Amino acid sequence: MSATPPAPAIKTIEGAPKEAALRTLTRCTGYSLVQENGQRIYGRPPPGWEGPAPQHGCEVFVGKLPRDLYEDELVPVFEKIGRIFELRLMMDFSGSNRGYAFVVYTNKEDAKNAVRQLNSYEIRKGRFIGVIKSVDNCRLFVGGIPKNKTKDDILTEIAKITEGVVNVIVYPMVTDKTKNRGFAFVEYESHRAAAMARRKLIPGRIQLWGHQIAVDWAEPEPEVDEEVMRKVKVLYVRNLMFTTTEDAIKQAFEVGEEETVARVKKIRDYAFVHYKTREDALAAMTAMNGNLLEGAKLEVTLAKPVDRNTRRARQMNDQSFMIPPFLPPMYHQFDPLGAPMMGGLGGMPPMGGRGRGAGWMRGGGGWQGMGRGFYRVLHTQAPPGSPSKSAVQVLEELCRKNQWGNPMYTLHSTSGQNRQLFFFKVNIPGYSSGSPGPNTPFTPNKLAPNPDDAKQCAAEYVLMQLGSRYKQQEIRKKR
Repeated sequence: MSATPPAPAIKTIEGAPKEAALRTLTRCTGYSLVQENGQRIYGRPPPGWEGPAPQHGCEVFVGKLPRDLYEDELVPVFEKIGRIFELRLMMDFSGSNRGYAFVVYTNKEDAKNAVRQLNSYEIRKGRFIGVIKSVDNCRLFVGGIPKNKTKDDILTEIAKITEGVVNVIVYPMVTDKTKNRGFAFVEYESHRAAAMARRKLIPGRIQLWGHQIAVDWAEPEPEVDEEVMRKVKVLYVRNLMFTTTEDAIKQAFEVGEEETVARVKKIRDYAFVHYKTREDALAAMTAMNGNLLEGAKLEVTLAKPVDRNTRRARQMNDQSFMIPPFLPPMYHQFDPLGAPMMGGLGGMPPMGGRGRGAGWMRGGGGWQGMGRGFYRVLHTQAPPGSPSKSAVQVLEELCRKNQWGNPMYTLHSTSGQNRQLFFFKVNIPGYSSGSPGPNTPFTPNKLAPNPDDAKQCAAEYVLMQLGSRYKQQEIRKKR
């Protein structure tokens, strides 16, 4: 005879809608159901779970939920795919759900299958839910760092005031490798650790080396299918000297006696090295990572292939361009591994005008004092006593009304002449632009002098983009 499962922990749901059904669910499954911080958590962990929580990539986002739908209807649908580690249903003060939830499975394959099988699933007659892969972000952007600080300096200082730090990514200046670019990306052991650190590092509360810092979510590292990564034979090399030639790189990265490098493409202070075989690429990565080349300490990793649909979606969604030196461009469908996906001005379309912008690309006129290829600074502060809602509030209400989930802002920064400038990319989890591939973030084409103004600017840009797209959809309908 099997043992009776332990009594589930049920808190703060007395009097909640469908209380009897929720109690029946937890009694049958043995899962706990706890409400905290505006969300109701089913599981975490499931009964009998031993060991650490599931790895990254096991979570899916569920949107377009009827507001009166709860765990008693959600759990049976999602547990058909696989074992649920936890389900988090976002709740409002009235007791209704907020239109979206997150489901964490015990393995990645179940999460992938949930997206394939349950996206556009009819959960009630005429009501279809949206299910997409969730981004479990563990990275923070930290701007306003003194340029004379090293990676170890930053890691030591951040670890003193936040917990769970596992790595710090710092970019040296192109022309002076002894100085950083004024910002860093901090990696944490989990999304929860990163969220706690972000809350602690809110601007105004803590200074580093006597400097005011800007902190927010960084754009997460793109995930590539493991099967695809096992075929990669291209290396991404960064921290090169600006004067280092492709021939010098090719010569340094040759392994063995035979010619192993197929070709090299260098762009400013980084390069992609293409090998004839994967084995040679791996051998070169092991041999060259951390080595010096013409006085510069190299960082060498496998390049990450960019999904063609993702790349096309970026271009359709935001007319994206990658602008060095702040963000390396995509070259031969490869993005560098890790942080290069996140820094600086990538994704911002030119604002018009003629002339050669930063790097090789024709850019806009730009903000006076920063040179061509940069963008004008926007001041978005509302007039004193303005009764209207801010763009951030309006966007949040729009997303809530459409059950898209909360807008996710990721902060980016660059340096002007003696000043730091900011912008946010915005991702709306449950919004679909109709473009092929996964959702891509909205990227405004203006910079702001501080993070608060930058957030308002980003929200205004998204609202304008959403408005223009709705108009385009209406035109198509009329036709």
